[in-house]
Parts: sequence; structure tokens; C-alpha cells
Amino acid sequence: MAGEREPVFSVIPEDEGKEKFKKSENVAFYRRQTQGPNLKHRLLLDTLVLTEKGVTFDITEDNTKTRLVLSLSPCKNDIVRIVIDEAQPIKARYRVPDVLTGEPQSEQLRVESQTKDSVTLSWSSGHYQVRVWHFPFRLEVLCDQEVMVTFNSKDKLWFESLQNPPSEDETSSLWKEMFRKFVDIKANGPSSLGADLCLHGFQHVYGLPEHPDRLQLRDTSNGEPYRLYNLDVFAADLYCRLGLYGSVPLLVAHKPDRTVGVFWLNASDTFVNIQYTPTDHQGDQTPPVKRRRLRPQTDVRWLSESGVIDCMILLGPRPQQLFKQYAQLTGYQALPPLFSLGYHQCRWNYNDEADVKAVDAGFDRHKIPYDVIWLDIEHTDGKRYFTWDPALFPKPACLQHHLEKKKRKMVVISDPHIKVDPDWSLYREARDGGHFVKDREGQIYRGTCWPGESSYLDFSRPATRAWYSRSFSLDKYKGSTASLFVWNDMNEPSVFNGPEQTMPKDAVHHGGWEHRDLHNLYGFYQHMATVDGLMTRSGGSERPFILSRSFFAGSQRLGAVWTGDNIASWEYLKISVPMILSLSLAGIAFCGADVGGFVKDPDPELLVRWYQAAALQPFFRGHSAKDTKRREPWLFGEEVTAAIRTAIQQRYCLLPYWYTLFHYAHTSGMPPVRPLWVEFPKDEGTFTEDNHYMIGGALFGCPVTEPGAQAINVSLPGSAEIWYDICSAKAYRGGKSLSFPVNLDTVPVFQRGGSVVCRSMGSGTCTADYQKLPLSVTVALNSQGCADGELYLDDGHSFRYRDRKAFCLRRFSMLSGRLLCRPASEEGGFDCETVVQSVNILGVKNKPSTVTVHVSGAEAISASFEVLEARSMLTLNNLNLRVGMDWEIRIN
Repeated sequence: MAGEREPVFSVIPEDEGKEKFKKSENVAFYRRQTQGPNLKHRLLLDTLVLTEKGVTFDITEDNTKTRLVLSLSPCKNDIVRIVIDEAQPIKARYRVPDVLTGEPQSEQLRVESQTKDSVTLSWSSGHYQVRVWHFPFRLEVLCDQEVMVTFNSKDKLWFESLQNPPSEDETSSLWKEMFRKFVDIKANGPSSLGADLCLHGFQHVYGLPEHPDRLQLRDTSNGEPYRLYNLDVFAADLYCRLGLYGSVPLLVAHKPDRTVGVFWLNASDTFVNIQYTPTDHQGDQTPPVKRRRLRPQTDVRWLSESGVIDCMILLGPRPQQLFKQYAQLTGYQALPPLFSLGYHQCRWNYNDEADVKAVDAGFDRHKIPYDVIWLDIEHTDGKRYFTWDPALFPKPACLQHHLEKKKRKMVVISDPHIKVDPDWSLYREARDGGHFVKDREGQIYRGTCWPGESSYLDFSRPATRAWYSRSFSLDKYKGSTASLFVWNDMNEPSVFNGPEQTMPKDAVHHGGWEHRDLHNLYGFYQHMATVDGLMTRSGGSERPFILSRSFFAGSQRLGAVWTGDNIASWEYLKISVPMILSLSLAGIAFCGADVGGFVKDPDPELLVRWYQAAALQPFFRGHSAKDTKRREPWLFGEEVTAAIRTAIQQRYCLLPYWYTLFHYAHTSGMPPVRPLWVEFPKDEGTFTEDNHYMIGGALFGCPVTEPGAQAINVSLPGSAEIWYDICSAKAYRGGKSLSFPVNLDTVPVFQRGGSVVCRSMGSGTCTADYQKLPLSVTVALNSQGCADGELYLDDGHSFRYRDRKAFCLRRFSMLSGRLLCRPASEEGGFDCETVVQSVNILGVKNKPSTVTVHVSGAEAISASFEVLEARSMLTLNNLNLRVGMDWEIRIN
């Protein structure tokens, strides 16, 4: 079969510069909304109808004669949903399916008061209220009579009605849009919509990934808006607001006493403008007395190409509540299999089976743990996914068994484009089954990607997702085994010869929907189909692992994402931190950046610093392009190898803590990595910090991201906090800045006083080895001499934690000289052999006379201990206490 085929060579498409991507001035609907007439909408108070889901009103606009319907629903868990649609569209407008995990449960509204100009409604206890104004139309959300958010505060509501196509000779420029050589024909004319919201009292907003930018979103008044349009932007310019590989239309606003969110559920091309008041410029020129009177606010304007307005306001008020509100809407982070939290080694491409085995052996020879080796597109037979190159990978199942004997896994790539090849059975099945996207003429759409001419699977179609999922079965995917996992790439989708290197907006999907309606869902749907495939492969018993480049709201419940094609530069290392924090704020908690940079060659110092930084981030993968020099960790001399080994080993030792954090992401929506303000919401000094961050509530990570650094500036948050350097155990007071000396081996990480962190003791080759190791428990005392923390354990790979409650959640609490190990949940039962071998207590002021261990049902025994007075640390060794049993340690 392969011998008759032309070889396919993979090259990065000719980059014509960034001008192949649109700026806002090139987008017709953006120009119409920002340059068009300032419309004044009128809400008709006498059309009020209270329903079981909330309330509806009619809205009119005098000039355009547009008639709209407003549906307002207060949802349980303090969410207000605003939906605006045409009153009588000529056909249904697109509403985003499958992103919300279910229809949010509504609260019953009641009328609190009414005037000739407004109606005030409330629900439940009346703590929150909504007030709608007749003319000009406004919608205010109030808490205890104070307005927090105003919808349509600046009259930017915009809604273009669908139209029947005009006759040939009447074709208006509104129906046809040109960009470079590409023509976009709009099936029902201009259909864009937009709205603005005022966030009262807020000066800091975040979210809207994915952009290579600072954590706090910038004022767009004098520049480009933030764009949410999934595009294959190779090595994007830093600080640009162009759409990248994925989009989450969630904006989070924070001030010391409240956190709120705005979730704009729309999958079409979307722009977001942000204006802070007072701006820095105004602040300079306004007299100080007047400046204090000017209440800050942030105005946010959303503009989308099609669909309906579906806007949800998440009322918090605390960050933790907001994360839970968003997770209840779009789903919680999937609990990853434990192996996927280890280190992943990837390259475009490992050459053949011998190369894979040599790299695998190299990790063992250099005593560096890792869990997964990855194969990029060259492993296939001519870029036909679900196949193997018969010369380079003749025995793929044997290769996977070779890795599996060492408890390691393999990941292969599976992109959404299918090579046009009538001799290939998978192509014929897809073509004959109606599984491809169509062009506007109704023919199968063709574009170019890695295989050359390709067609694109229509993952929005349930039958196509089911067909694709079945393609992962072991009998259908020849050469695959149960230890093979999947990487979805190029799924924005990337089309090398398409407008903006993606699919034309007038391509047609299942149900007759234009691609413009659902573009940002394309990768989400491929990710979903791949998850379904691996779930089906295991009969629903094993947790899948799938990495996707493209994503949307809700992708967190499917698996992991990464930040895409980055560059081996210090600037790209530095920007990876706020990018990962932005993703985490928007629910995409299992995220990371390619270690070392995908393109160009990092110098040894940059490579070491990137490993150290990435070891403190959720998804940890080294990856590089095929035209870069090989960069396995042992190729740069022993000093570099040792530093990388230490970073990776420390990641593996910390896996019990990381796994516990992912349990909480899976059950409460709290992301494992967090901006400092999430943990210190009243500390305004943390609101703009995006180089340093929290790992859970206990660890403060300060990766070194500058070349030649001999010291870094660290601002320790929380004036009442104590922070302990995890290497020296030295204590520092919070609320202060310090210059922290560093060398190539130093990664400043501090443990928060009042916390308990569990680590694995010893070493191994992969996560399966580390699971068997005993634990060391580090107790960092706060100023009251107290601390607590939790540990989550299960089998690390199956759904038995969910279906049979086969898990163990334990709490370690230190109070009045007693360390207790007790259950943290009434649920769960998991028989594990894990033991606590040592306990280190930081911040001990006095040497104890005795230490005794009390195990439930046994006599107390004395424990040997050591006090390092210079470090104020008490160490207990050789404890051998089972984690699953109740016990306590008394320090007298």
C-alpha cells in the first residue's frame, strides 16, 4: 500500500507575515458596529411576562424597527443570564450547544417595585436585584441596593436581523466580504450583534484567553481589541491581541471586596474592547481631590459576528465561588490520570522505533524520570492518521509494549484534516458517510494541510463524532494498544490555503449552519470525539488523556491544552506564566507551554530555567520542531543534565500535592495554579503580579525568567503571613519585598505558614514508581503555631474513584503541638499501602522534651526526633504511619 504512494514532506507553510491575519479594521461587522449609528433601544415595560425561568420583555429600536426579545433568568448559585434574540427571525439563529453541561436551574423572580421608567425584580432572599429601564434600555444588577454591573450602559446594544438573500442584481456589499484574495458570501446577510457592560468599582479585569499578553487585560482605547477567533498563528508576536489557537469568552473582574465574571456564550468571531476609568492618563491630569471622588469602573464591549446574545454574569462574590459558578455552567476540570502529571518528552519527530527506544533508555541511563514519549506527524503513513509508517514504525504495538513494561506510555498525533485519497479506506468511509464539512456550493470542502489536499471532518455532527470515536478501537486502529493516548493538533482548524489560514466562514456544517456560527467550537468538538473514542476503547473504565491545541469554554472537562508554537527565547519563557494563569482563571486548569520553545535553539541556561519553570506548571512537556537541534536533557553537559534532573525529580516528588490540587479542580473548580490575588483578594499589590503565582494555597512559585540572574526580586504577599524557603527552611515575613540570591540550581519556592504539603520520598523512573514511595510531610507553622493540609489518593488511572468511591482524602492538622491525620471526607474508601515516613515541622521555636505517636487502636510509642535550631525545624524520621489510618503525633 505504502510503496505505491508519493512521499509527503512536512514543512511549515510559507509565512507571508502577520498580515495574513485580519486586524479589526479588516472586519466588516466590527467596522459597522464601531462606526455605525448610536442606536437607542426601548424596553417595553408593558410586555413583561414572568415565567418559571425568569422574565421576558420586548425591546424595540425606533430607527431600524428591529424587535427583540429579552429573556432574563436568575440561576441558582448567583448567576444572572441575559439572552437577547430576534422576536421573529426568518429562521433560527445559532445557539451554542454542548458547552453548558445542562440548562442552568432558574430561580423564580418577583416584582419588587415598578415606576413608569423601570421595573425592579428580585429572587430568593432579595440579596440581589435586577432593575430594567424603559428608555434608553438599561439592565442593572444590584447587590444590597448597590449597582454592580450595568448592561447596555453606553447604548452599544447592536443586533442585525437575518435576511433572505437578495436577487443576483441586488447583491449588496453587506452580503459579500473580501479579504485579500478570499471572498466570504453571507447566506443570510449581516448578522452581527454586540453589547456593552459597565463593571462598577472595578479597575482590574482578566481572562479572555488565549493571548500572549500580561495577566491583567489592557485598555484597548488606543489599540486593537482582544480578538477571540481560533487561528494557527505560528510564533505569535508577544503582547498582540490577535486570536490564537483557543478562546474562552470569560472575563473576570476583581476588587478587594468582590470578584465577578462575564461569560459571553458565542462561538463566532468575537472582539472585546476594554476601557478603564479613570485611565492612567486621566489620573495624571485630574486634581487629587476630584480623582478620589471619581468612582473607578471598567467598560467592556463585546462584538460577535453571528448567533444570539447569551451573556451570563457570575456574581461571586469571592474568587472561589466564581470558579465554582463557572464550573457548574461549563464543567469541572477532568481528573487526569496520574501519569499525565509527570514529564512528557516530545519532538517533531522521533525518527523511528530505534530512536524512540534510545531516547527512552537515555532517561534511564541518566536517572531522569519521565512518563510519556510522543510521536508527531511523521510517524504516519504519508500523513494518514490512524496509520503507521511501515518502514519507520513497522511494529508499533511491540514498541508500546516495550514502554508499557516500564510503566510508560506513548502519545500520537491525530489532526482533523483527512488526506484526499480514494484508495484509503478511512477517507472513503468519511466521504461516503457524509462526515466532511461542505463548501457553500454543497460540495465537500477541500483545503491544504500537512498531507496536501485534505478534507475536514465535521465534528459538529454527532454521527461524525461517533464514527471518529469508533476509529480508536483497538481492532480498527491497527498497531494501537491500551497504553496509546492522543494529541489533537491543527484543530482551529488550520487550513494552509484558507483565509487567515483557517476554514472559510461560508463553509457549511451539519444542520446547514455556516462555519462562521461555530468556528471556535471546531477544536472543542474534535477533542470531545477523541475523549469519547478513548473512553469507548476502555469500556468506560479508564481515564483518557488527550491534549488539544484548540479549545473553547468547557474544554477543561475533556483534558489538557498547551499554548502552541512558541519560540526558544527568554521573552517567551516569561510570557508563558501569565498565559497559563489566564487559562487557569478561565477554567482550563490542565495547561502548559512547550519546554525550551518549539522553534529555534535554546542556550543551556534558558533550557534549564524553562525546565524549572515548567516543573511548577500543570502540564509539563518538552517539545521541539524538526529543524531544531536535538535537546534531550543529557545533551548539554553534566551541569545542565544535573540541573534538569533535579527540576524533574522535584516535580515527581511533589506529585502527591499536584494530584490533590487536581482533585480540587475536579470537585470545586479551583485551579491548581492561581494568580496571587486569588489567595490574597484584599492585597492590591498582588492584582498586577503575573511573574510569580500560587501553586494551590500552600506554595508560592517564583520561576527565574531573566538571563544571567544572580538575584530576583520577590514580593511576599500577605502582611500577616510567614513564608518558608522550601530549600533552607528560613522564615520570611509577608508583605515585604526581598532580593533573593539565585544560581543555576535555584528555583525560589516558598511554603506558606499554616499549610501542610506531602511529597514522595526517594526516586524512581516514572509516576508508577513514585506511587509506591513513602511520603514526607512538611508542616509549616503560622504565627499561631497551626497548620493544615490535605492529601488525595486513588488508583491514579480508573473511574473507580467516581463509581465506587474508591479514594482516600485525608487531612493533616497541627494545633497546640498535636499533628492529627484524620479523614477529610465522609465519603471514600481506598485501601492503599502508602505510609508517612517522615515529618518536618517548620517554625518550631522550642526544642521538645518528648515526641509520642498515637495510632488508633495501639499503644503510644516514642518517636526519635532531631531539631535543627538554626533552621527552627523539627524532623521526625522512620515513622511508617499508614496514611489511611487515624493517628496523631504529640510534641511535648
